[in-house]
Amino acid sequence: MKVQDKQKTIEKQIQEIKNQLLDVGPMRPGSLSRQFNVCGNPKCRCKDSVEPKKHGPYYQLSYVHRGKHTTQFIKEEYVELVQNQVQNYRLFKKLTQKWISLSLEHTKLSLKPSK
Repeated sequence: MKVQDKQKTIEKQIQEIKNQLLDVGPMRPGSLSRQFNVCGNPKCRCKDSVEPKKHGPYYQLSYVHRGKHTTQFIKEEYVELVQNQVQNYRLFKKLTQKWISLSLEHTKLSLKPSK
């Protein structure tokens, strides 16, 4: 395959990625975890020596943005929404990494001397 044909193929792939990026909805970085906690009350059910029952579940989103680590509790009614936003962010990252890889390949081809 000629260099120009390879470049055209890469350009089409990049355009497909751009179109997919337009469909990515609201996003947020991070990971969502489900947790159960123990409180400080010595007479609480969570401290029972036979059958401890921890409090929860609590949902916690952890992420780093602009070098700052942040943790945020998420109410149960918003868990599905936040999970979708985290998935959208992962898709965004995957697509942009693919775009970068294709762009690097495209520029390498453009630096090759034509025959």
